[in-house]
Amino acid sequence: MVGPGQLVPLLLFALAGFLLGGVYSTWKRSRPLAVTLGVAAALAVGGAVAWLSG
Repeated sequence: MVGPGQLVPLLLFALAGFLLGGVYSTWKRSRPLAVTLGVAAALAVGGAVAWLSG
């Protein structure tokens, strides 16, 4: 069961996965957009890790 303090990191990891899927699907058409989505995914993962460690 997910506790109340673990819901936000779980949602951030899910968001990062969604964004990484966007990176994969847009890489051949628009590389700047794919890089932007990749940076956003990295920030989401970093936020989730920071939330869990803090």
